[in-house]
Amino acid sequence: MRTPDGGSNREDEVTLLTVDEAAELLRTTRKAIYAMVKRGRLPGAVRLGRRVLLSRARLLEFIKENSVAFPGEDPE
Repeated sequence: MRTPDGGSNREDEVTLLTVDEAAELLRTTRKAIYAMVKRGRLPGAVRLGRRVLLSRARLLEFIKENSVAFPGEDPE
């Protein structure tokens, strides 16, 4: 979204990732991303025709929520 001065308001922007970009972010394969989307395991997935796009912010939130702390690790 553009601000009155012509800049962009980053808080209002939604960054959508392709399946390849999401796979790279999650360090997995395209096939795994499609399987997780099909099972409803990835938040922020949208279909536009045959195309699947994923919300970057929702994926980062998903990673944070599903992270496991190891013994001796300082939790954030």
